[in-house]
Amino acid sequence: MFRRTKSESPTTATPAPKPEGKGRPTPSRKEAEAAARARAKAPRTRREQVQQQRKQRAESSRKVREAMRTGDERYFLSRDKGPVRRFIRDFVDSRFSFIELVLPVMIVTLVLSYSGSTRLAGIGNLILMGMFFLVIIDLITLRFRLRRELAARFPDEPTKGTTWYALSRSMQMKFMRMPKAQVKIGEPLPDRYR
Repeated sequence: MFRRTKSESPTTATPAPKPEGKGRPTPSRKEAEAAARARAKAPRTRREQVQQQRKQRAESSRKVREAMRTGDERYFLSRDKGPVRRFIRDFVDSRFSFIELVLPVMIVTLVLSYSGSTRLAGIGNLILMGMFFLVIIDLITLRFRLRRELAARFPDEPTKGTTWYALSRSMQMKFMRMPKAQVKIGEPLPDRYR
């Protein structure tokens, strides 16, 4: 019914620029087949088989070590995977633990015990025993607080093994923990871990 004139033609939308592709040319069929054959090539001798297995193990352990540093759960060990375990790690890492002070206190008590004075050695032993008492109280407090938090955040998840996981992580010095700590001491934790 209505005819458009050239001046009334609809404006053509300019297509949005596409993001760059893979950054390399597509391999030719010959190259792709050669690469597939090289990957599928079975080792001929026992020595080649051992070398190939060693390379695979080294690559796997490199990926696991890197994931432990960066927090990439794809390569974690099965004991460290899942939102519950991630929450436990963050919960333990976000709180100050008296276990951090055990090593310096032990050094001080060693110096006091080798000072030659029985009185100073006795004071050092009292300090050390007091420190161990504080650590035990701290671990018991950690257990009860963790159970309460897990019940609130993960009501349907099984909690078997969570106490041991938290206690074993909290008994390590913070710089030695693996996977590496992703939160700082005192940092608030997110509400969702799914």
